[in-house]
Amino acid sequence: MTATELPEIDHATATQPAERAWAVASPDLDPSIGIVVCIPSFRRPKHLRLTLQSLARQRTGRQFAVVIVENDAAKCASVPVAAEFLESRLSGICLVEPRQGNCYAINAAFETALALFPVAEHFLMIDDDEIASPDWIDRMVSTAEISGADLVGGPVWPNFHDEMKRGLRRHPAFAPAYEQSGPVPVIYGCGNCLVRRAVFAEVGFPAFDLRFNFLGGGDVDFFYRCRRLGLRFHWAADATISETVPQNRTQLGWLIIRGLRIGAINYHVQRKATPTLASRLKLAIKLAAALPLSLVHAACAVFTERKAVIAVHPMTVALGSALAAVGIEPQQYKASKIVS
Repeated sequence: MTATELPEIDHATATQPAERAWAVASPDLDPSIGIVVCIPSFRRPKHLRLTLQSLARQRTGRQFAVVIVENDAAKCASVPVAAEFLESRLSGICLVEPRQGNCYAINAAFETALALFPVAEHFLMIDDDEIASPDWIDRMVSTAEISGADLVGGPVWPNFHDEMKRGLRRHPAFAPAYEQSGPVPVIYGCGNCLVRRAVFAEVGFPAFDLRFNFLGGGDVDFFYRCRRLGLRFHWAADATISETVPQNRTQLGWLIIRGLRIGAINYHVQRKATPTLASRLKLAIKLAAALPLSLVHAACAVFTERKAVIAVHPMTVALGSALAAVGIEPQQYKASKIVS
């Protein structure tokens, strides 16, 4: 990998769905369903069970289906959990995406949903460590219908295993991007989002750039591409999801790496949007200024948040961008996760 570019991917061959295999499907799939919830899953069967339970308990009269993507072809620990729900409680399918990587799994979910449900208009996504509130689907879809927005986002609230860490709810790694419902310039995470069918035709395939597979940030890149295309975003503050946060993700080391990764993602997203020498020079100047400015932001955060772990976040993000510019960055989704 060069110091200034993500690794090249052969997009013509990298997304061939023939490599994917159906693991389990509901007995009677209805292709006329208009709402599909996509769930990428990797080695978290216990958490996935909670996710699917929250979907089975949705308070809505709207018909919806689920597309679950197992991204650990070796063990397929999610498949028995998916089968349990797809037999009777939920409608949909579970497929196996053998190529490991965050973007591979998400692309498999969206591409399968688009093909399997040809008249579906709304495609939602939830992660396999998240729990949807009882009215989540209804509120997300209603927001899309009323606002006419192309993409809708909602808050993901942390549920800390360690109650002593509740003060971290304001940390940028956990705090939602917006507080109020309404039009917003862009959304950042796909763990609670809705995308209209027409968006995929505008953005093209693969929707999530495979060069972000192991770094993460394919969602940030996707949403910024949508923004550059002039697509409209809306925030639904009442369409809430909760995220399970294990104790190791509240430790200082993890939060520092998270900040470095956010900085690396920001750099690569901006680097993709700088095709000319002049724009690249402007980005280089911005990076050079970001580090000293981050010290000012950190000092301000000390007084407003009164938590050092929150105050250092601007510095780690700025450092992460600078390191990514010379080819040094964390690869979060390349490391295996613990089965739980």
